[in-house]
Amino acid sequence: MKVRCQMIRGKITDAVKSGRILVSDGAWGTMLQNKGLTTAECPDEWSVSHFDIVTEIAKDYLDAGADMVETNSFGATAIKLEHYGLSDRAAEINEWAARASRQAAGDDRWVIGSVGPTGKMLLMEEITEEELYEAFKTQAVALQAGGADAVCIETMSDIEEAVIAIQAAKENTDLEIICTFTFDRTVRGDYRTMMGVSPTAAAAAAVQAGADMIGTNCGNGMERMKDIVAEMRKAFPEVPILVHANAGLPVNEDGKVVFPQTPEEMAALTPDVIRAGAGIVGGCCGTTPEHINAIKYAIMNIGR
Repeated sequence: MKVRCQMIRGKITDAVKSGRILVSDGAWGTMLQNKGLTTAECPDEWSVSHFDIVTEIAKDYLDAGADMVETNSFGATAIKLEHYGLSDRAAEINEWAARASRQAAGDDRWVIGSVGPTGKMLLMEEITEEELYEAFKTQAVALQAGGADAVCIETMSDIEEAVIAIQAAKENTDLEIICTFTFDRTVRGDYRTMMGVSPTAAAAAAVQAGADMIGTNCGNGMERMKDIVAEMRKAFPEVPILVHANAGLPVNEDGKVVFPQTPEEMAALTPDVIRAGAGIVGGCCGTTPEHINAIKYAIMNIGR
């Protein structure tokens, strides 16, 4: 069954290289909070204790037009789960996260295992390379066991951590590998991660480590993503690029951080990101199925 399903979907890289523009999903944290997740709860553990709700979120994005859906596992390394006393359940939580998204996606759409940073700094000697590798290995293996087609190693700022995550997935699974970094615009107008890494340097390190796809997520709305994509595309003309943009830049409204960009506003900016070189477009913080649906229609109408 697994082989047959893979044949139906094919590889994401092949689809993008054939000229298809694919739509990814949107924010998971936003949706989980809307479903009742509290700040005291572990979001990733909901894949086990609230399996039906997590599956419903994935289905909402797919019904909105997404060609692929991530898993509820962004913070599900054993290292991050330690905060909740759940380190020993890392494999279980990741496998159930992938199962939820696979149940929603069926045979014909892709499941992307979300792998976020650990929050530990190699530079500060808070963790060793070996500990990082084992944590990412456990996560990637479990995501594949649950039915993921790929991993999206995302929101990265440290090249070393990203490379270790890529290697752990590549050496222990046959998943396709996406690696995305988060950039801020500097006073000079260019872009750097909080560790000072440029889009070109980040992309180069990811590709050299074995990533099949590169890109950027979070930190910026769609209007800024086009500049980051253009820089990556110039450095790597043939590598598929994924963008998960925020719903604009965050603003404070009555003491609450909100992302103000409407679905229509995000959709209007989507063609610019595609012209810059993106082959997969979705959302990050503040985005909803309505944003993904608008992006889908914008892509369908490019050139008409």
